[in-house]
Amino acid sequence: MATTALFFIFAGIAIGCALSLVYNRNPLYSAVSLIGVFVALSCIYITLAAPFIAAVQILIYAGAIMVLVIFVIMLLNLDDDKPYRRLGYLYALGGFLGIVLLAQTFFVFWAVTKTTKPAVAGAFKAEETVGRTMSIGTNMYTEYLLPVEIVGVLLLMAIIGGVILVRRLSQPELELVVDNELARRNEAEEADDYRIEL
Repeated sequence: MATTALFFIFAGIAIGCALSLVYNRNPLYSAVSLIGVFVALSCIYITLAAPFIAAVQILIYAGAIMVLVIFVIMLLNLDDDKPYRRLGYLYALGGFLGIVLLAQTFFVFWAVTKTTKPAVAGAFKAEETVGRTMSIGTNMYTEYLLPVEIVGVLLLMAIIGGVILVRRLSQPELELVVDNELARRNEAEEADDYRIEL
């Protein structure tokens, strides 16, 4: 009973933060609202006895990824955009699709409550740790060691590629890149101006 009450509380917080995410025009406030959604989801995972997924939700999504998103937003220095009047029809389309999604959600909830639950073969043992951190770690580094190592190598390659792409160029190399880009654009009259944004 308490678990159900906690689920509805955290689900309400997640829905409220999601509405705030969509409603706010300032992208920084929207990012903070998204962090609230992630924290509420991790609390729901805890009520579902999945502490590992809850910790990953906090560490990776609410931590690392959202820090990166907020960092990019602050670097871009986005101003408040004026609403586009010519795209007003998208509000009606979005409202219609939202109603369709809500109807599908209620239908799935109704279908799940009406179906009979099959009998479970054998009772669960108290020491069973399915979905716990210990069993996930054991499976990752024994049975699924090769895929984990492949993913690690791919992530390392992505990091090295990102570092190579954003490395600082010296001034002659930067001038050469700008000259080549301007020549490609057929803007020879501005070839000596290196303040042009590419």
